[in-house]
Amino acid sequence: MEKWSLMTVTVLLALTVRWTVSLSSYSGAGKPPMYGDYEAQRHWQEVTYNLPIRQWYFNTSDNNLLYWGLDYPPLTAYHSFLCAYIAKLINPDWIALHTSRGYESQLHKLFMRTTVTTINIILKQSWKNLFCMLLYTCTSGHLLLIPVLSLSLGFALWGVLWLSYDWDLLGSVAFCLALNYKQMELYHSLPFFCYLLGKCFKKGLKGKGLVLLTKIAGTVVVSFAVCWLPFCTDVEQMMQVLRRLFPIDRGLFEDKVANIWCSLSVLIKIKNVVSPQTQLKLSFAVTFLSLLPTCIKLTVQPSLRGFKLALVSCALSFFLFSFQVHEKSILLVSVPVCLILNEIPFMATWFLLVSTFSMLPLLLKDGLMLAYTVTMLAFLLACVASFSIFEKTSVEDLQLKPFSLFLKRYVSWFKSFPRIFRSLFLLSVTLMGVLSLMSATVRPPQRLPDLFPVLVSSISCLHFLFFLAYFNIIILWDSKNSRSQKKVS
Repeated sequence: MEKWSLMTVTVLLALTVRWTVSLSSYSGAGKPPMYGDYEAQRHWQEVTYNLPIRQWYFNTSDNNLLYWGLDYPPLTAYHSFLCAYIAKLINPDWIALHTSRGYESQLHKLFMRTTVTTINIILKQSWKNLFCMLLYTCTSGHLLLIPVLSLSLGFALWGVLWLSYDWDLLGSVAFCLALNYKQMELYHSLPFFCYLLGKCFKKGLKGKGLVLLTKIAGTVVVSFAVCWLPFCTDVEQMMQVLRRLFPIDRGLFEDKVANIWCSLSVLIKIKNVVSPQTQLKLSFAVTFLSLLPTCIKLTVQPSLRGFKLALVSCALSFFLFSFQVHEKSILLVSVPVCLILNEIPFMATWFLLVSTFSMLPLLLKDGLMLAYTVTMLAFLLACVASFSIFEKTSVEDLQLKPFSLFLKRYVSWFKSFPRIFRSLFLLSVTLMGVLSLMSATVRPPQRLPDLFPVLVSSISCLHFLFFLAYFNIIILWDSKNSRSQKKVS
């Protein structure tokens, strides 16, 4: 009974905080001609409701793709159509073709926020164990302030949950739905693939493993076929959707994102010295090489613990090295980090603080400085109170004991990680606080108008490289994965 009471209070608190934050401004409010991400969500409702499916992804007189054209997979379009149908019942002006562009009102804002909150309730009400309750507890700043990926991340979390119960087919369906909602779920695709493939190998590909592999493959094919059925009647239509999903002509990066390519461009103008085709090949090669060790380890030694860590490591590799990364893509790393918050509370808390900080320029642009500050401080205090993070910095708590023993063989002067990590954490938090304050209050020099966004992205990138090294170390040196694997029958 206590468990249910605690979970109910936690869920209600998380939803209350989310709803309170939703009262603040939103992306593009009162900023014509494009208005921002809020308008993109509204415009997709306008397009999907008023136009036939065959026109959703094509440039026509009624669908100008340069004005927030659909560039997400079919499930996003279907979801937009469903929301549009409800919006039509409330106020047809919200989705009127052409005339509704840039529509803004308090009632419409309430409607848009309610659709997001409803999705959260639907996804969360069915989580009935501590595994998911921890996710509610760690509703850090950016998970509240950037709700656009809620549904795809929710499907991915369902996939993780079902795989933890060995419901492999249901887990596969859930992840297929996530991938067909937002293509950025490719960040998580390799851990899902390698974990399931590893389980098949353990069962033996001449027996039960082959049967399981066949079932999973069939489930994936059917799931994709159902999602893409309206677009499968015409090859050109399928190709157009794919072109919209992967617009490689946009270049290596656009805004000040905290990945390696944007940070390096401060020193080397990569876009000027490397052709677009070479940029694509280079980013693919570096991304693949950075996540290869983790994927091999997970395939050879599949375990739920290794799977969750691989979700973090692989998503972070994609964020740091892949092509056309958006600032909000850090959410795809943050959510799996939430899943290990109870296992590595100190490092998980630190990462989530940095990931919110990395989106500071975006949040400032949307007028969310107050919400950013309050949620950052509240999250830090919650983690200190709930997880006692400063008391969990021993080598065992940091899960670095195997690596520490390995290091001591070759570095005689090495003392311990805890003191180093605590000092780095305090330095990091101080630096983030100072830069946040300066970004909000100090006007940059005229000849360096992007000084603060560049500093934020570069410092965040250095943090993320550090975290990537850390997570790869605990994955590759982790002996628990091989000892604590579930017995595969």
